[in-house]
Amino acid sequence: MKDDRPDKQAEPKSVEATSRDRATESDETAHYDDTVIGRAFRWSLFALVLIALAVGVGIYFIKRKPAAQTPKITQIIAPVARAAASSAIPETMFADITMSAGIKFVQNNGAYGGKLLPETMGGGVAFFDFDNDSDEDLLFVNSTYWPGHLPPGKQPTTLSLYRNDGKGHFEEVTAGSGLDISFYGTGCAIGDYDNDGRLDVFITAVGENHLFHNLGNGRFADVTAQASVAGAPSEWSTSAAWIDYDNDGDLDLFVCNYVKWSKEIDFEVGYKLVGIGRAYGPPMNFEGTFPYLYRNDGNGHFTDVSQTAGIQIKNPATGVPAAKSLGVVPVDLDNDGRIDLVVANDTVQNFVFVNQGDGTFKESGATSGVGFDSYGNTRGAMGIDAGYFRNDNSLGIALGNFANEMTALYVSQGSPLIFADEAITSGIGPASRLLLKFGIFFFDYDLDGRLDVLTVNGHLEEEINKVQQSQQYAQPAQLFWNTGARDAESFVSVPPEKCGSDVLKPIVGRGSAFADIDGDGDLDVVLTQVGGPPLLLRNDQKLNHHWLRFKLIGTQSNRSALGAWIKVRLGNQTQSRQVMPTRSYLSQSELTVTFGLGAADHVDEVEIIWPGGSKQKLPAEKVRLDRVSVVEQSP
Repeated sequence: MKDDRPDKQAEPKSVEATSRDRATESDETAHYDDTVIGRAFRWSLFALVLIALAVGVGIYFIKRKPAAQTPKITQIIAPVARAAASSAIPETMFADITMSAGIKFVQNNGAYGGKLLPETMGGGVAFFDFDNDSDEDLLFVNSTYWPGHLPPGKQPTTLSLYRNDGKGHFEEVTAGSGLDISFYGTGCAIGDYDNDGRLDVFITAVGENHLFHNLGNGRFADVTAQASVAGAPSEWSTSAAWIDYDNDGDLDLFVCNYVKWSKEIDFEVGYKLVGIGRAYGPPMNFEGTFPYLYRNDGNGHFTDVSQTAGIQIKNPATGVPAAKSLGVVPVDLDNDGRIDLVVANDTVQNFVFVNQGDGTFKESGATSGVGFDSYGNTRGAMGIDAGYFRNDNSLGIALGNFANEMTALYVSQGSPLIFADEAITSGIGPASRLLLKFGIFFFDYDLDGRLDVLTVNGHLEEEINKVQQSQQYAQPAQLFWNTGARDAESFVSVPPEKCGSDVLKPIVGRGSAFADIDGDGDLDVVLTQVGGPPLLLRNDQKLNHHWLRFKLIGTQSNRSALGAWIKVRLGNQTQSRQVMPTRSYLSQSELTVTFGLGAADHVDEVEIIWPGGSKQKLPAEKVRLDRVSVVEQSP
C-alpha cells in the first residue's frame, strides 16, 4: 500500500547497514578504478608494443644488408663521326725491313754511367740522293764515346752512309767517303749550297759542327773551316735547315742550339729521381742559348749574321739567351714569297721568326699564338712540321711535346700569322698525351690526297717506369689518319690491324724521315732510336691509288728549289706541298714531293711557285700519273 504521508523522513540506518553500504560503495569505486587502470594499462602496453615494433623495425633496417640492386651502366659511346672514320681507315701495312734491306747501323750515344744529357737526345737521319742516280740513299748521324771512355777493343764511331740500289736494298759506303770521321754528332741538313748539282751535308754536334761538300763519286770533303760554319766549340747544336732567306739564289744556313752545356754543368745541375739517384732530366736548370744564322756569300764562305738578323732572343727578366731549340720548320707563313722560321723550344716559348725582307726577322711567337699552349704555358717541344692538311688555306703546325703534354696542332685562323691550338678538337691531342714525342711529320701514307701524321716516341730515362708507372722508356710510334673532316675530328689513331705491328713496335724513338725507297710511289719511313738500331719501314699499301711525284731544279732560284711550293688542283680541291727536307727532329726527308690522288685518274692543274715568287704552270695533259716528273725552272 502506498504511503501517503507527507514529508516522511528516512529512518536512520544501523552501523552495520552503513558499513555494508560503504563496503558496497568501495567495491564499486574499486571496480571503476580497476577498469580505468586496466584501460590505461592496456593502452600503455599497446603503446609500448608499438614503440618496440618501431625500434625493432628501425634496428632491422639499420642492420640489414641492402638488397642487391641491378647496377646502372652508363655506356660511353664514341661520337658518330669518329666511329665512321675509324671503320673507314684503309689497311696500309708497314713492314720492318731493316735487316733484310742491309741496314746494320746502331746508334752509339757513348753512355758510360755518367748520365750526361746529350746521351739521351739521340741522333737524326736523312734520305737524300747523294749520287744522283734518282733513288733515295740514307745517312745516319752518329755520336761517339766520350773522351777517356773508349772501351777496350772498340773504335770511335762515325756517321753511316748507305747507297740505295733503287729497289730498297742498301749497301754501306761510309769507308773512304770522307764522312768517316768521329765526333759527337746530333742532327743534319741537306742542300746544294754551291748550286753545283750535288747535295751537300751539314752535321750538327755537341761541340763544333761540320760541313761536307759533295765532290761526286761518293766522296765528301770537310770544308767547315773555310766555310766558317763550325760554331763555338762550347755549343750544342741540334736541328738545322738550309734556306734562302734573302732570295738571292743560294742557300743560307739556320742552326738550332739547345742549352749551355758541359759535363761540369751537367753534374752541377745534378738531376735525380727519387729511389733511383742520378738521372737524365729536362733542361729547366740549364741556361738557354742563341741559334745561328749564316748568310751564304756565294763563294763557299758564310757570314754569321745572327746578331743583326734579330734571331737572338733574350729572356726579358734575366737578359740571358732564351732559346732551348730542338726543331725548326722553314715555311712562308704569310705568303709574301719570303721564308719564315718556326722554332720548337724545350720548356721555353716557341719562336716564330717572320722574315721582314730586309735581312732581319721579327719574333712573333706570343702574338701568333704558337709560342705557348692555350693557357699561356710553355711545353717541352721537340720535333716540328708544317703542312696544309685540310687542302685549303689553313696551315697546320704540328709539334711533338714532352710526356703528359699533348702533341700541339696550331692552325691558322683566317689571318696567316694568327694560330690556335686545335689538337683536342682535331683528335690528335688526347690520344698523344701520355707519350713523349720527338720526331713528327705530315705525309700522305695512303695516297688519298690528305696529309696524315706520324710521331716517333720514347722517354729520356731508362728507369722511368720505377717512378711513373704510366711511363715506359721504349714507346710505340703513333700514326694518325686524316679523315678529311673539318667540323669533327680530323685525325684518328691507326690501330695495328690497319697498319701492322712493325710500325708500332716500342723503341726509344728520336729522329724520323720519309722517302719512296723502292720506286712504287708510296712513302716509306725510317725511325731512329737511342743506343740501338733504326727501324726502316716499307710501305706495302695496295689501295691502287694514283700519285704524282715532282723533282724540281731551280735555275734562277737555288738549285735544290728549297722553299718552292707545288699546288695540284683536282676539282675544287687543291693540294699544296713545299719542297723542304727539314722536318721532324734532327732529320731530313727526301726532296722529291709526293701527291696522292686516290681514285682520280687525272688532275686539272699543276702550278709551281718558285722561291722568290715566280710562277710556272704545267699543262694538265702533260702531267703523267704514277711517275716522277722532273721540272726545271723556266726562264
